[in-house]
Amino acid sequence: MQVLSQIFSPRTLALRHGNGSETLGLSTSHSRSQRRNIWRSGVSSFIDRRGNLSDLTKKERGNVVVSSVEEGISGTGAQRKRKVVEHICLVKAKEDLSEEEEKDMLDFLYTTQYQMRGIVAMSLGRICDQNPEQCTHAIFMRFQTKEDLAKFYENTFYTKVLKEHVMPYCHGFINLDYESEVEDDILPIFRKGEEFNYGVELMLLVEFSQSSLDGPAEDAITSLANLTVEFPSLIVQATKGANMNMNNVEYTHGVVVRFRSVEAFKIFMSSSEYNTIWESKFMPFIRKVLCVHFSVDPVGKELM
Repeated sequence: MQVLSQIFSPRTLALRHGNGSETLGLSTSHSRSQRRNIWRSGVSSFIDRRGNLSDLTKKERGNVVVSSVEEGISGTGAQRKRKVVEHICLVKAKEDLSEEEEKDMLDFLYTTQYQMRGIVAMSLGRICDQNPEQCTHAIFMRFQTKEDLAKFYENTFYTKVLKEHVMPYCHGFINLDYESEVEDDILPIFRKGEEFNYGVELMLLVEFSQSSLDGPAEDAITSLANLTVEFPSLIVQATKGANMNMNNVEYTHGVVVRFRSVEAFKIFMSSSEYNTIWESKFMPFIRKVLCVHFSVDPVGKELM
């Protein structure tokens, strides 16, 4: 079994400030719905890069739900973007994992977003695919800044959750972090609203050949990102970026796509447009690929 400090090492990023152990006034004694309501009340405290209160909450949009793809298509002129940092963790659970152990592991992981600052969005679930890495569960987290991610890796609460509620059930992990951009609005940043309450989360980890990193690799990833924008009826949001986790050098790039439904996921993955890009821009340059997906339950339902 890998040592905890090797799996979740803070050496990933150079920017490090304390242990990031501040909370948002939530505890595990709150019910999930109570924690969710308390969290919502703190959304207005989103701070921008200069330390000023963000003006995101000042935007009045009524009941309109704005997805990243729809706003990108229907808006006029250049859309304002905000940088975010995406964290992917793929877990390799033991074969005899019981339902009770699985629920304990996922519940405690899900609760971490209410115990630490910096996590602005999260999803997790059981992987639906058979995959060569034998990963069984996936965790997605979004952070506001690289500094927040660095604090996360050092956070004592999170390392305790891993030690007591994850490591006993697992024999390996794959981590990948990248910086990306989303629309500068509260719904796409925090992945809130009806669109994000359910669907399918796709995670694509790719290792491009070293010789392709200066051109073809970025062209392939960008072409895929551009394609997702052309399917607003299928896709809610997509992000991509180069891996900046130096403790995992086997994959060079990551992509996360939220589909509206299982049907939407199947339609896109079997489309001629996607397969053309994959065969012409990815296949000639990739050395390794890991593609997994999991279902996202509606907000308000139990995790398992």
